[in-house]
Amino acid sequence: MTDWKPGGPEPGDDESTIKSVDTSFAIVTALKERDSAGVTELADATGLSKSSVHKHLRSLLKHDFVVTDGDEYRLGLRYLDLGAHVRAQIPGSSEIKRKLRELAEQAGESAQFAVEERGKAVVLYREVSHGGVYSRGRVGRRFYMHQTAAGKALLSQFSEQWVREIVARHGLPATTPHTITDEDALFEELEEVRERGVAFNSEGSTEGLRSVAVPVSGPDGDVLGAFAVAGPTHRLEGERFETEIPDLLRSIVNELELNLAYS
Repeated sequence: MTDWKPGGPEPGDDESTIKSVDTSFAIVTALKERDSAGVTELADATGLSKSSVHKHLRSLLKHDFVVTDGDEYRLGLRYLDLGAHVRAQIPGSSEIKRKLRELAEQAGESAQFAVEERGKAVVLYREVSHGGVYSRGRVGRRFYMHQTAAGKALLSQFSEQWVREIVARHGLPATTPHTITDEDALFEELEEVRERGVAFNSEGSTEGLRSVAVPVSGPDGDVLGAFAVAGPTHRLEGERFETEIPDLLRSIVNELELNLAYS
């Protein structure tokens, strides 16, 4: 069971940060939420002066992190380059993508590979079969770990201390009436996940959606991430939800781990 803290701790209130960098990221976040926006709208959204927003935008524009669209700004494709570079650093990324595509095709649903970063689950790859449904789990999306099957599969591989620190950092917020919000209930479920090797989620992050996940270990035994299958509740139910999809996940993950270990 993993006892380290991926991503490191949050900076404390007494630790200094560079204010100008914080300001730039506040503007970037505001742009992400709005797709595109002008200086005045960004100033209102961030509480910054228009002159400050304009200066930061000019710097971001210089380095291709934002582009102009008339009088408005939007995020540039430079982020795609950086994201692709980061994703390629995951060991066995090409094999992970190949097996994920195989999983989606055999399940007839959408499939995701997620990793943990700074206490949240991040979707690195997603494949959707012809009959699969699209959900909020797009590539790059970050989720509270207790809300998803992939997140719970990952949490099951961490030490109790590390899980408690994640809960202390992020809490157990609910997005649906089915989300786990009690810490004791979460630990009980994580113990069940360890025993059976598979995590289930029934409408914990999105109403009408169920998912099943299995952790993926690397050659050194540490958890790399988790494979998950997600689909509508009327398709993921009964024997298919409880046995067929879990068995498929276990077999695909077993093949993946063997390939990663001996390729």
